Amino acid sequence: MLNIIIFGAPGSGKGTQSELIKKTFGLDYISTGVTLRETIREGGDLGKITKAYIDRGKLVPDEIIIQLVADFLDGKQDSKGIIFDGFPRTIPQAIALKEIMNERGMDISLLIDLQVNDDELIRRLLERGKISGRSDDHPETIRARLDVYHTQTAPLVTFYICEGKYASIKGCGTVDEIFRQIVDAIESRIAKS
Repeated sequence: MLNIIIFGAPGSGKGTQSELIKKTFGLDYISTGVTLRETIREGGDLGKITKAYIDRGKLVPDEIIIQLVADFLDGKQDSKGIIFDGFPRTIPQAIALKEIMNERGMDISLLIDLQVNDDELIRRLLERGKISGRSDDHPETIRARLDVYHTQTAPLVTFYICEGKYASIKGCGTVDEIFRQIVDAIESRIAKS
């Protein structure tokens, strides 16, 4: 089973590259961002709580995210593998993911880190906000999201380097150029398995 975490700051291209990985390798996909936005659209207490965190550019509490991921994994026991987009975002989430996957006879194969500088990320997110109208793609929230990424999420790199499951990918260039780097990293990991 090939289980990949697509990793990088907001606007680094995780969603775009996940689609290509999904099609090329036949993997299932979970985006906690998409799942959380669906929860908000559905309304209810959980939707309101989730919206309050996202609107401030804050991370949604671990217990909510971990339960969503565990429920997803329970339905994917026969999968070729899974792409995780937007999870884990903290060391406690990475530890929880390892535990819930191990309980199901799974493990992470590789973390793919899309590296893009902050100026380019801000440019991309502002452009995306104009097109999508997403409430979290305006300057103040973008800065808050990047700050959260650098302080809380970026330390995951060290965690997965120590696990021997890390691949750094230059996240600037054409979609195809970036994807070729990702395919090389995945194929290298498969060859080592």
